[in-house]
Amino acid sequence: MNKIFNKKNFSTSNIIFLIVAALLLYPPSREWFQRQIAFSPSVNTVDESEQIDTYNWSLNGLNTANIEFSDLKGKVVFVNFWATWCPPCRAEMPMIQKLYDDYKDKVAFVFVTNENWPTVEKFYSKNSYNLPTYNSISSPPNKFSETNSIPATYLLDKEGNILIKKTGAADWDSDKVRKLLDELLAK
Repeated sequence: MNKIFNKKNFSTSNIIFLIVAALLLYPPSREWFQRQIAFSPSVNTVDESEQIDTYNWSLNGLNTANIEFSDLKGKVVFVNFWATWCPPCRAEMPMIQKLYDDYKDKVAFVFVTNENWPTVEKFYSKNSYNLPTYNSISSPPNKFSETNSIPATYLLDKEGNILIKKTGAADWDSDKVRKLLDELLAK
């Protein structure tokens, strides 16, 4: 055992490897690391974007009123599919909360999970989140169902064009996203 851990055999690269392994295995540090490497999502132009096929989608509000997605037609909409057990979801939540705090009165935010309210409430209370969260009652638009990965986030313009379609953690509080929202709201 002493031969393995002597100075000669225990190089700097071994130490770095052990630190990185620990960061990636320990959930809070893994989330922190994912937050550090999260980039602002790519934005499609209207010409490049897809449009949602339907607004027929019923949502049960967990910490807010139930909604029909059709009530959001004509608005800028931010839709995020997530779960409390998902490390990339948890990694992007602080950035999403900041964006929500600044745009909640101008943009329709829809956070969708299949978890129950006590589970979500415990997570929100622990982290001081207050995002409007829903369970699906009916099937979402097909364009939202093309991936089974979470987090999956979509930003729709007022015409229903999907300008951002992002799977995985992203920096939602970036200047790029804020500029896009400001442009969409000005139209």
